[in-house]
Amino acid sequence: MSSWPTWKAWKTHARTGGKAHHPFWALPRLKLPVKVLVISMFGPEAQPWIDAYKLKIDITVPGLSPDYPAVHCNLHGLCNLTTGMGYANAGASVTALMHSGKFDFSQTYIVIAGIAGINPELGTVGSAAWARWVVDYGLAWELDPREMPAGWDTGYFGINTKGPNEKPPLDYRTEVFHLNDALVDKAYALSQKAKLLDSPEAIAFRAKFPSGPARQPPKVIQCDTMSGNTWFAGTRLGQRATQWTQLMTDGAGRYCTTQQEDNATLEALKRVDALGLIDFQRVAILRTGADFDRPYPGQLDVDGLLKYAEQGGFVPATQNLVNAGRPLVDAILGNWRQWKRGVPTR
Repeated sequence: MSSWPTWKAWKTHARTGGKAHHPFWALPRLKLPVKVLVISMFGPEAQPWIDAYKLKIDITVPGLSPDYPAVHCNLHGLCNLTTGMGYANAGASVTALMHSGKFDFSQTYIVIAGIAGINPELGTVGSAAWARWVVDYGLAWELDPREMPAGWDTGYFGINTKGPNEKPPLDYRTEVFHLNDALVDKAYALSQKAKLLDSPEAIAFRAKFPSGPARQPPKVIQCDTMSGNTWFAGTRLGQRATQWTQLMTDGAGRYCTTQQEDNATLEALKRVDALGLIDFQRVAILRTGADFDRPYPGQLDVDGLLKYAEQGGFVPATQNLVNAGRPLVDAILGNWRQWKRGVPTR
């Protein structure tokens, strides 16, 4: 079996100008060891990482999204994958990368980093949330609210249950994921002093909320995320997300961000973990609030959804992915001998 190249070999190759007929990462029998893989879902999430870490080495991987056909890397062991948005793109792109044979991910820390809707009861636009629990919003039975039984507060309920307050059997095996507590706690602790970007538009918009975290400046928080291809919004659906998270995590989870990919991404990673290709205990999720998941008092639910761009959270949210994620990434890259063995206890 051929020995795998090291980052030292990569740097030597780079210094010589890559004069070999084929760059060694293009050879199928050689694998590039990766220390940190950041997974983005679309271009504006990836670009801040590409810029901040000078990810100038492009490695084309068959099977990735045609919009994002290459993985971007630097000489320090950091790479970025952009999957494309939604469950199908996320699952397909992650699977293609993990089985490409071009990389060694066996000791890699994987940071899924993307923007999200945010619950105003726990955060605000621009806030950055490390997730411990990841719950699927869409795996459910559904009745139109106009046709649901009297006394029900939602038409969504668990598959093979008799009503909204009954936890379903986890027959799909993808309904809920619990990430490594030690890594979540370490990421949260390292990023507490991160300086987060804000915007005048976000400041003006959050002032419309009467109280609570929604009115406060963005900060790094720890609360949990909800996945689903349908981009939901509104007070009742937001409340349902809170209740569903509590039900599916036996009361342990606190819903604060909503996004479209993470359960699909985690299932793809879980399957390659079973093959020994990655360590699932080294996966973290960072989601930043780009817009509120429900309106401020007096605002129409439909306006909260259709006019989400007026909230001023998009630019801070995309930039804060790096601002909040960088302390963890830098700690891993800067002290790889320790992190290589696992999450440090100190």
